[in-house]
Amino acid sequence: MIIKDVKLVKVSKVPGDYPPPLKGEIAFVGRSNVGKSSLLNAIFNKKIAFVSKTPGKTRSINFYLVNSKYYFTDLPGYGYAKVSKRERMLWKKLVEDYFVNRWPLQMVFLLVDGRIPPQESDFMMIEWMRSLNVPFTIVLTKIDKVKKSERKKKLEEHKEAFSRYGGYTVIPTSSVTGEGIDVLLGLISTLLKGN
Repeated sequence: MIIKDVKLVKVSKVPGDYPPPLKGEIAFVGRSNVGKSSLLNAIFNKKIAFVSKTPGKTRSINFYLVNSKYYFTDLPGYGYAKVSKRERMLWKKLVEDYFVNRWPLQMVFLLVDGRIPPQESDFMMIEWMRSLNVPFTIVLTKIDKVKKSERKKKLEEHKEAFSRYGGYTVIPTSSVTGEGIDVLLGLISTLLKGN
């Protein structure tokens, strides 16, 4: 897929406040500080997603209009300990409404830090998406920070950790070196083909 143009068109903070559906939709979700904004900027080849130094900053669903016909959505990060219980409930309501009611959604890319073992919150996210029948693909971020000699082992460790849920695709990526971005774009292109 070649991304010719992209713009942020909607910031949704309440359930149901979404732009009218288009031909297809792809979402990105992950723990706070997993590098989601950086990865989106690498995919878009443009600095458009805000990269915060403070985890847990995104409190909204950000809709990016891509090539004037698809939405790529940036979902708020999860698993940040300093967020209040009320904030967590608001997050859950917003994201669950999006997952359940956004019919053009074709795939959620679940971003997991490739440097460390999957966290309990990552497993909880997988179980939640599976219970809602949401299709997802696992994307390892920050793989450039793993020594080349250890990458294969790290990838196998992640695949093994996620194998309890079945055979999910795991794609290692780096927003710094661009590793895996073409693989992601190829998969997105396949998903959106025919739309």
